[in-house]
Amino acid sequence: MRISRLLRATTLVLMTATLSSAEGCRPKEAVAADALNQGRPPLAHVAFEGEVDFGPSMKVRRWRMGNGLRVLLLPEHGAPVVSYHTWVRVGSRDEKPGKTGIAHLFEHLMFNETTHLAAGEFDRTLEENGAESNAATWVDWTYYHESLPASKLSLAAKLESDRLHNLVLRDKQVGSEKEVVANERRYRVDDDVEGAVNELLYQTAFESHPYHWPTIGWMDDIQGFTTEDCEKFYRTYYAPNNVTVVAVGDFGEESALRILQDHYGALPAAQIPERKVSVEPAQTKEKRVTVKKPTTTEKVMLGYKGPSLSDPDHVPLTILNEILFGGRGARVHKALVQKKELATDLRGWVSTFADPGLYEMYAAARGTHTAAELEAALQVEVDAVTKSGVTDDELERAKSRLELGFLQGLETVNGKAEQIGFYDTLLGDAGAGFSRLAAYRAVTAAEVQAVARKYLVAMHRTVVVVLPDGTAGHAEADEEDEAGGAMAKAPKKPARFPRKSRKWGFR
Repeated sequence: MRISRLLRATTLVLMTATLSSAEGCRPKEAVAADALNQGRPPLAHVAFEGEVDFGPSMKVRRWRMGNGLRVLLLPEHGAPVVSYHTWVRVGSRDEKPGKTGIAHLFEHLMFNETTHLAAGEFDRTLEENGAESNAATWVDWTYYHESLPASKLSLAAKLESDRLHNLVLRDKQVGSEKEVVANERRYRVDDDVEGAVNELLYQTAFESHPYHWPTIGWMDDIQGFTTEDCEKFYRTYYAPNNVTVVAVGDFGEESALRILQDHYGALPAAQIPERKVSVEPAQTKEKRVTVKKPTTTEKVMLGYKGPSLSDPDHVPLTILNEILFGGRGARVHKALVQKKELATDLRGWVSTFADPGLYEMYAAARGTHTAAELEAALQVEVDAVTKSGVTDDELERAKSRLELGFLQGLETVNGKAEQIGFYDTLLGDAGAGFSRLAAYRAVTAAEVQAVARKYLVAMHRTVVVVLPDGTAGHAEADEEDEAGGAMAKAPKKPARFPRKSRKWGFR
């Protein structure tokens, strides 16, 4: 008996040692996940998916819950604050003709009543807890964000998970928000010359692709939405498996994951439609539209078909845009504003879309100068680049400006969260902003000239000419673009990542 008990004890010791040794060989994240998942339902289970470099010393940690919710965490303990972002993979590209603008309308509806909160309580609760919140919708995505004290991380998760699954949609709220959006469209598009022209540019340049219609939607569509339309859209796209939560700030990783499990762990996944869009046919000839608007001066907007954000050509084309339009030292500003005194307002921007978009150029004439003069002067600068290239000094200046703009966007936890969410949603890489920065540094003058020759081709462009209709009074002013350049495109939103004009980013 003593020998038998001794054998059993020895076997138990050996088994315990073997298990301990195996546990020690497992990745620490797997061990942590086991502890986090203990006693949780399968939908709330978390699994570690890896980490991504975010600059030279930081790493974004990627986790996924059993219901498909993706979680990107970047602990940063410099200040007791946290930025909490909810990125939903839906935008105006996911809409259909006749239902345009519903993604943006829905962004407004998400601030209304839930089964647990009365209308207005979402904002009031955040404000009482020292938080700021907002949201934005664009062609490829929608996102919501809060900046708040680090001790209130659980509150952000509670509120966001609640409206992700428990939003109440009634005729009264839908009708009210439809009128808000309709008025927004009147103000930002119908009664705004640049907004209307920008909309017309994309409407003309794209025939089949959803980039043809504006994010805010056509007015008839906005006014025609029903509560049933909104309910269907909500149940289709607002589900944990179509969402990425990004949190940056003063928190511990495991405590943050527990909070997310507590608040999102019971939410079911949905059947998300595959993203299928019509292929845009190749443009083989220039498209040109002339419109009359209530403006005192003529204007011109050009849109050359450009690459998607993921295309390697996007980086050198962005540098080219900085050389042409990046502030007072840029070629176009020197030529059209300082030397020839033709223009008062200039902009250039390479669209940052998931699919190929446009390289926009915009100029507003000074005094009695004409759109034809502006267009001819812009063509001179385009020809100079395609024929003779750019100088080393211009190249270095452009790189420095782009690098400065990028790094300035990382000064806050909210800026970091925006970068992470944007690049993860568009490119599937939370650290792609830094990869892009490295790509900027490596671009050569020859590569800039090559993309100029490839994309700045007349038959691939759309031109919108704006003439005064005679109704604008002297009070209408075309203010000179003091900042200029690509980073001055979004006056109402922080330029944390490349973004389009205020006409396409709403709320």
